[in-house]
Amino acid sequence: MNQLEQLKLMTTVVADTGDIDAIRQFCPVDATTNPSLMLKAAQDPKYQYLLEESRSWALQQGGDSQTLLDNMSDYLGVKLGAEITSIVPGRISTEVDARLSFNTQATLKRAKRIIQLYEEQGIARDRVLIKIASTWEGIQAAKQLEQEGIQCNLTLLFGFSQAKACADAGAFLISPFVGRILDWYKKALPEQDFTGQNDPGVQSVSRIYEFYKQHGYSTIVMGASFRNINEIQLLAGCDRLTISPALMQELANTDERLERRLHPHQTSQQDPSGELTQDAFRWDMNEDAMATEKLAEGIRNFAADQRKLETLLSQG
Repeated sequence: MNQLEQLKLMTTVVADTGDIDAIRQFCPVDATTNPSLMLKAAQDPKYQYLLEESRSWALQQGGDSQTLLDNMSDYLGVKLGAEITSIVPGRISTEVDARLSFNTQATLKRAKRIIQLYEEQGIARDRVLIKIASTWEGIQAAKQLEQEGIQCNLTLLFGFSQAKACADAGAFLISPFVGRILDWYKKALPEQDFTGQNDPGVQSVSRIYEFYKQHGYSTIVMGASFRNINEIQLLAGCDRLTISPALMQELANTDERLERRLHPHQTSQQDPSGELTQDAFRWDMNEDAMATEKLAEGIRNFAADQRKLETLLSQG
């Protein structure tokens, strides 16, 4: 049994890709996309029919130029997601425009629109997770959406205070970004050894996982953004892991025994629970340079890819 097969026995494996063929190949339970993955898919000739369909649909809806672009983008994301749900047995995560990350009401409106589009495609809301950046405003939007029966995936999560606030909000799932945390520390401290258990991204996810289990939070921890299979191996047993096709292939090519590292009933967690206020959340983020910088960078990069996607959609 290869390591991908072994991993699936202890962790729900999620495909971190918009490539439908790759999803068919690796048979994950869930799949997740983001603006960068959507842009990559939109540039692939085999998905041109989805772009044409999205343009045609948006033009029928009317509106000003930005409304047309918003509609094209959301419809494309939903059509891609609908195709993916025909392959995976579980859920598809679809992201709200990153440029709305600091606007709770606009995030709510866009999230509900995405759910409406899915339902019009015959995809029930219990097959969809709305991806939202883990800003304070995004977390508050997720809190309200969860109360209305729309479940969320809080993404671009780098700091422990973000994880605590997401759990307080009742978020269905969080996506802490393992590899991007490592990237920051390697750049800040180039002489330090961050291999194996010294990987700060692995340490961050392990701490969050143990905190959630110790205090009985139902929020699912889904490690994301991996740089190598060792990070995945060290998080075996995490609730979920979202993995790129290339790393899934590497795991599939590895036959050594995979040891379970995270156990829900074996924690050494010492972090106390207690709901974070907005002031405390913002102060904790201010004190965490890595989380602050990587969150801002992630939002900027997703927004940049969103604009590139809109340019591509508008060229038809």
